[in-house]
Amino acid sequence: MRRTGTTRRGALTATGALALGAVLTGCGGDDEGAGGKKPAHSGARATTAKAEKALREKAVRDGALLLAQYDLVAEAHPAAASGLEPLRAAVAEHGKALAPPRAKGEPKGDKAPPAPAGPVSADPKAAVRELAAAERRRADAHTEALLGAGPELARLLASVAAAAAAHAYLLTELAEETAV
Repeated sequence: MRRTGTTRRGALTATGALALGAVLTGCGGDDEGAGGKKPAHSGARATTAKAEKALREKAVRDGALLLAQYDLVAEAHPAAASGLEPLRAAVAEHGKALAPPRAKGEPKGDKAPPAPAGPVSADPKAAVRELAAAERRRADAHTEALLGAGPELARLLASVAAAAAAHAYLLTELAEETAV
């Protein structure tokens, strides 16, 4: 009997694309005010800016670790790679969106991506489940970070946390579809 309608793989691709679009829609903007002038309360804003920069840097580091883990799983289990690619691409875009803005004259600071901890499971299902667990941890971390973030960053973190939760769900479904 042939199924009709949406397949899990199609839903995985569509959800990843929608999550990416939602995150990118919320990105951008300049909250410095018109003309790039600093507001009168710049002292408190400087403290907040430092805290937000630290939140962004941690989120980018965590995302780089997750990207490396996606790469390792895709390399170890080529059959799962096509299902992982849309989610990996979304995680890469999240990293770009969360990257702290650079000051003029500040170097790019491109560093080598960190290596993920631990080897990849030899079982494809277990490897994809490990990715799902990592996405759940990322969603939880971004949700916790909302408390210390300003309004713009909080909206971005909420979007990325929602996308990570969706990724965890989709990876769990992909693990069930993955052949051993």
